[in-house]
Amino acid sequence: MQLQVRNIFTDTLPSDQEKTNEIRKVFNACYSFVNPTPPTNPSLIHVSKEVAQSIGINDDDITSEIFLNTFSGKTVYENSKPYAMCYGGHQFGVWAGQLGDGRAVNLFESNDQTLQLKGAGKTPYSRSADGLAVLRSSVREYLCAEAMHHLGVPTTRSLSLILSGNEVLRDIMYNGNPAYEKGAIVCRVAPSFIRFGNFELLASRNDLTNLKLLTDFTIKEYFPHINSEGKQKYLDFFQSVVSSTLKMVVEWQRVGFVHGVMNTDNMSIHGITIDYGPYGWLEDFNPNWTPNTTDNQHKRYRYGNQPEIALWNLYQLANALYPLINEAEGLEKILEQYPKDFEHHYQKMMQEKLGFSGMNEEQEQIVNQLVQILQLSETDYTIFFRLLSDVKKEDNVTGALEKINYAFYNSEEIQGEILSYWNQWMNDYLQQLQKEIRNDAERKVTMDKINPKYVLRNYMAQLAIDAADKGDYSIIDELYTLLQNPYNEQPEYQKWFAKRPDWARVKIGCSMLSCSS
Repeated sequence: MQLQVRNIFTDTLPSDQEKTNEIRKVFNACYSFVNPTPPTNPSLIHVSKEVAQSIGINDDDITSEIFLNTFSGKTVYENSKPYAMCYGGHQFGVWAGQLGDGRAVNLFESNDQTLQLKGAGKTPYSRSADGLAVLRSSVREYLCAEAMHHLGVPTTRSLSLILSGNEVLRDIMYNGNPAYEKGAIVCRVAPSFIRFGNFELLASRNDLTNLKLLTDFTIKEYFPHINSEGKQKYLDFFQSVVSSTLKMVVEWQRVGFVHGVMNTDNMSIHGITIDYGPYGWLEDFNPNWTPNTTDNQHKRYRYGNQPEIALWNLYQLANALYPLINEAEGLEKILEQYPKDFEHHYQKMMQEKLGFSGMNEEQEQIVNQLVQILQLSETDYTIFFRLLSDVKKEDNVTGALEKINYAFYNSEEIQGEILSYWNQWMNDYLQQLQKEIRNDAERKVTMDKINPKYVLRNYMAQLAIDAADKGDYSIIDELYTLLQNPYNEQPEYQKWFAKRPDWARVKIGCSMLSCSS
């Protein structure tokens, strides 16, 4: 395995002068050099060959000992300088101070991508934790990143999933019942893993020299389209981050994804989804749903609040960049435009999901009414929109509702007042379809390209985890294959086009999850 290794982050930015791997506060630095903790007996579970090829790794390399050793953290790849980044963040709206890569080790850059091991052991930023990760969370991260990519959602990628051979102690529900679980390591791939929190920590410490160094480096390396200078350069950078973040959240809303932990240290400056913890996809359409048990009381990161939280986080990034600009007007103007732009893009996205080729006030009203009516009974978000493309212009209301009937968890609830709401909405929808120039077949093709048939529901991931815990990786492989083509019919996998089963309604790992991993 011969990779073109670069160390641009560590070669350009200041390092922690303390070289020991002891938990501590780190000042005047952007990172600390640290090697992964070697696993005792690593074994390969799965590899994304598509990601491997993108960074110059072929099929023979994947089966080699050097691949296993490098991406499990057992050995350090030649000429690389592994490191853990120093950053802070707001967690659940509260400033947490220094956080950093507590269980992630960045290996090196190759082919304009940064390769990072999650679950690679203790770093100076591990606080009271061990820096390791367990199999269940690693399976979820590995599969979800690849699923999101193929859905068209900006995201980190997954290269490999490797069993460490170590046992890791975790209290899965934080209820005083810790137990040993199998350890695992995921190799994550992204342009970089720089977060809002990298800038926040430096600004909070008034380390303006390194704040400027980091920002200039980030712009030069990752935003080459920015050619302005002075204050305008930083405003252009902020505008780029705002735009890409907005686009990412619109895509989350489109596919019904809920991140679960939108802390500022989990927000990428590339506008990509990072840090897959207690995430989930909407089963029934419930804007107040969060998959995170830690967030169950206040539901800060619920599905319907994700656009507002993204804006709140962008305000924190603006505050961090302010010392480089010393004028609030430009930053405020960008932030004030966000809600208007988001509403425009959200409406456009929703109207496309409904099969409308244009945008008008009548269609906007149909969207807004649908958001309300979907909450009247348990209606599967993914299945509803997928089945809606089967509705034809000549259908009557009863026939059209019959075509989406499978999306209802309890079709017997669709009666009385609820049925009257659905009748009125479907009547309005059919009237709009009559105005469409495209025929039914053309509209179905476009709708099926934006409304996935398959998403990684929590119960599906849990089935893969349960099997993997017994040494059976066949479901991981099946789901990985399925989720590479989520918009295709794939009749051989029709069993996965299904609502959440009753047994998964309250099962740990299927309904809600903790941050324990």
